[in-house]
Amino acid sequence: MNYQQTLDWMFAQLPMYQREGKTAFKKDLTNTLALSEELNFPEKKFKSIHVGGTNGKGSTSHMLASILQEAGYKVGLYTSPHLKNFTERIRINGEEISKRKVSAFVKKNKDFLEKQKLSFFEMTVGMAFDYFAKEKVDIAIVEVGLGGRLDSTNIIIPEISVITNIGLDHTQFLGNTLEAIAFEKGGIIKPNIPVVIGETQEETQSVFKDLAKKNNSKITFADKEIFKDYKSDLIGSYQSKNIKTVVQTVSKLQEIGYKISNQNLKQGLLNVVKNTGLLGRWQILNTKPKVVCDTGHNREGLTYVMKQIKNEVFESLHIVFGVVN
Repeated sequence: MNYQQTLDWMFAQLPMYQREGKTAFKKDLTNTLALSEELNFPEKKFKSIHVGGTNGKGSTSHMLASILQEAGYKVGLYTSPHLKNFTERIRINGEEISKRKVSAFVKKNKDFLEKQKLSFFEMTVGMAFDYFAKEKVDIAIVEVGLGGRLDSTNIIIPEISVITNIGLDHTQFLGNTLEAIAFEKGGIIKPNIPVVIGETQEETQSVFKDLAKKNNSKITFADKEIFKDYKSDLIGSYQSKNIKTVVQTVSKLQEIGYKISNQNLKQGLLNVVKNTGLLGRWQILNTKPKVVCDTGHNREGLTYVMKQIKNEVFESLHIVFGVVN
């Protein structure tokens, strides 16, 4: 199979959430664990940071990757979904996985993938972990796909767990209260691994504190810490919350021995797009007329975008709005 045939085959496998909704959500990690064993446990061969939450986890992941790159580390980055090309999901130091490597992974493992009936997302996670292990990354930033506790990425034992915030998104899978969703997303909190929570929310604070206590994990609420103001090339005003989360996470990394200078932090935040290739976060595509795109895709994300639009000066405003559901 060539690259396009490989992608067509992957997309045609067991349900994708974007296409089939609730039936695509798996209730356990059996498939992912089986694939990990088949691939000789690649996730145990590199260090990682696990990033979950409702909004901002993509931006937060890219910021962390950029800072670690500035500090001289070889950094894997796994995010989802992709905007234009499947290869955006899996990068090392900003370089996307090659189409040839995507095809080779599927060709090599196709019999197992079919026999085990792996979903598109499960096999993509396996592909990313296998690639990071083979390329010997120093550390990988791994973004949760959906939820946390039962997400395919949740087989890693990270250096730090990060949860940006909690909103009412994917309620058909995760529960229809903030507390229930926080419990699912808090499933990435691991025994004796520090956790950084981006935003303190009245409904979710006790859920995270209970999970951290149960796991003997040191918990930090980033927005309660004394904070020096850093700028980023990600220019949406909503990025200030993500920057706080990132700065606190970097502080924890420094505590456990990562060599990251203040200059690395500063430059990393200013060069996120250049270092990682991030797209679609209040991205200015054109100046005359001003054209901006943003991937805000749920209530909280759209609220941030609307606040940002109110800061703009315009005579007339045109909005192109695309949704799945």
